[in-house]
Amino acid sequence: MKRRLIALALCAAALLSLAACGGEEPEAAAPAPLELSVVTSYGRGDGNRTNYEAAVASYEAKTGNRVIDGSATSNEEWKNKVLSDFMTGSEPDVLFYFTDVDAEPFISAGRVVSIEEIRELYPDYATNMKQAMMAVASDGKHYAVPSTGYWENLFVNRRVLDSCGLRVPGPDYSWDRFLADCEVIRRAGYTPIACSLYEIPHYWFEFAVLNNGTLPEHLTLPRLDAQGRLIRDAAAESWIAGLEDIRALYEAQYLPENTLTATDAETVALFAEGQAAFLVDGSWKVGYLTEYYPEHLDDYVVCCVPGKGERRATEAIGGISMGYFITRKAWNDPQKREAAVSFVFHMTSEEVLSSFITTEVTALIDGAVPAGLNALQQSAAETNAHITGIVGAVQDLISGEAKGELFADIQRCVTGQMSAEEAVEAAIRLNEEA
Repeated sequence: MKRRLIALALCAAALLSLAACGGEEPEAAAPAPLELSVVTSYGRGDGNRTNYEAAVASYEAKTGNRVIDGSATSNEEWKNKVLSDFMTGSEPDVLFYFTDVDAEPFISAGRVVSIEEIRELYPDYATNMKQAMMAVASDGKHYAVPSTGYWENLFVNRRVLDSCGLRVPGPDYSWDRFLADCEVIRRAGYTPIACSLYEIPHYWFEFAVLNNGTLPEHLTLPRLDAQGRLIRDAAAESWIAGLEDIRALYEAQYLPENTLTATDAETVALFAEGQAAFLVDGSWKVGYLTEYYPEHLDDYVVCCVPGKGERRATEAIGGISMGYFITRKAWNDPQKREAAVSFVFHMTSEEVLSSFITTEVTALIDGAVPAGLNALQQSAAETNAHITGIVGAVQDLISGEAKGELFADIQRCVTGQMSAEEAVEAAIRLNEEA
C-alpha cells in the first residue's frame, strides 16, 4: 500500500508539473505581433490613401501583424529619400515603388529579392498577374509585383468653360483649338492651365514631347556624339520642340502667375476650385478630386490632351509603373520573410486591388471589377474607351539625376536663361554618365 501511495504521489506530482508547463507554454510560445515596415507612395492627400489604409487594416486583422507605415507623396524628394535609405541600410521590409530605371540602383545592389527567387519557396507568388506586364530589370529578372496601372490625360473644369462660352472638347481636340480656347479663358480672367513648373512639370513635358513626335518612337532617347554634343535626330528634335511649346504657353500667360514658385497642391487647387480650366494629370487625380472635392465632381470631366502634328488626341500616356518589392533585409529574416510575402499577397489580391481600381490599367489575369462609378470616374472611363494608342512615359527611361536636371531646367528654358537644346543636352549627358 505504501508503495502504491508513493507511486500515486509521484504521478500526481508529474501531472502537476506537466500542467504547470502546459499552462505556461502558450504564453512563452505565442509570438509578439510582428512589425513590418512598409513604404509606399500612398501618402496623405493621395486619392487612394483611404483604400490603402483599409487594405492595411484588413491585413493586420487577418495576421495579427502590425504595419509601420512610412508612406509619403510621390515626388523627386520622396524618390531620393527611398534611395538614400537603401544606401544607409534603413530600407523598409516592403517597398511600393517605381519599376523602371528608378529602381535599378537598389536592384543592381542586390537589396531586393526577385520574384523568381521568391517563387522557389512560394510557388504561387504573383501568379495572379500577367507575366508580360511585369517590369523586367536590367538583369532579365522580375522584382516588382505590379499594382494598379495609370493613365495620363486632360482634366477639364466644365464650369470654367461654360462661363467662357466654350464647349467641352472631344476626342478630336487639336492644339490650335486648344490655344484659341486658352486665349478666351485668359481674357475672361481665369487661368487656362493649372501647372506648377516648379514642382510638377512632368505631365506637360511628356505630352509636349509626344505632340512633336510619334507614338512608336516616343520611347527613343536623344543621344550625344563622340564629342558630347547633342545629335539633332528625331528624338532630340521632339524633346527640343516640346520644351519650346511649354515656353510658348508660359510666354502667352496661359500658366499660373506663380507657376515658377507654386507647389503642385496649390495649382491643383486652382483647377479644383474653379479658377483654372485645364489640368494635365494622371488617373490618381480622379481619387484625389473625389475625396477632397466631392461637391464639385459634376464640374470635372476627363478629356483627351489636344493633339498636334502626327499625334492624335486619342493617343495617351499610360501603363503600369509601380509595384511591390520585398527587400533582401526582410527576406533574410525568416519571420519577416513570411510576413512580407503574405503582405504582398494580400495587397495584390483581386479583392484588394479592385478597391483601388476604377479606370486604371491592371495586370490581374482575371481583371478587377470596380463598382459604383461616380460622374468623374464615368467620364474617365468613357474617354479611355476612345483611346487609340498608349505608350509609357519616356522620362521613366532616364536616371533620377538626369530627370531632376531636366525638370529644373524647364524653368530656365521658359524664362530664357537657357535654350531648349542646352537643357536636353545637359539631361542626356547626365543620363549617359549614370
